[in-house]
Amino acid sequence: MVRGLFGGPCFFWKWMRTYVYIDGFNLYYLALKDSPWKWLDLKTLCQTVLQSHHEILNIKYFTARVSATRSDPSKPQRQDAYLRALQCYRPEVEVYFGHFLSHNVMMPLANPRKQQRTIEVIKTEEKGSDVKLATHLLNDAWLDVYDSAIIVTNDSDIAESMRLVKEHKKKQIGLITPGSNHPSRQLLAHADFSRHIRKRALKLSQLPNPIPGTNIQKPQGW
Repeated sequence: MVRGLFGGPCFFWKWMRTYVYIDGFNLYYLALKDSPWKWLDLKTLCQTVLQSHHEILNIKYFTARVSATRSDPSKPQRQDAYLRALQCYRPEVEVYFGHFLSHNVMMPLANPRKQQRTIEVIKTEEKGSDVKLATHLLNDAWLDVYDSAIIVTNDSDIAESMRLVKEHKKKQIGLITPGSNHPSRQLLAHADFSRHIRKRALKLSQLPNPIPGTNIQKPQGW
């Protein structure tokens, strides 16, 4: 037995073909949004958090294209720079896109007035990423391309696909929870092991700036 990066025991295991499935928005909002570590190298992060017997063959990153806003017109350019950096520097990374839906809804006021109890707001929701993640997790299990699937999310909507993979294909499933939130109980019920993404792991897992052989640079403010 040897000691791992964070001081815990690290045993020698059989090499495992490992696929990683990342809920990009869950990762961003739970671990990256208010941090200085947005220029994230996904493969290094996974290698930092996982034990060394995981041979990472593929990383599937599920996200959606963001739109410019009046307060942040350069948001799409920052996202585009990051996605191009990932795909240039890490050929193992595949990006899959959902989409945003915006619509007007009436919401209750926290402090209602005599003549106004609700207000009309624009509600924007990201759609499709969790469905695509669940579909790829299932399909790849049936194709037998991995021994171990690593799920990076805290979205309990993925639980049923995890259950099916465990029950019918007997694959190992690892759960990596972004940030310091408690892992979803529904997800934990179908995971062989669970890890958290800590700030130290984010700090140790940054892409080079600029990306070697390109003019792709980390956006200002990141």
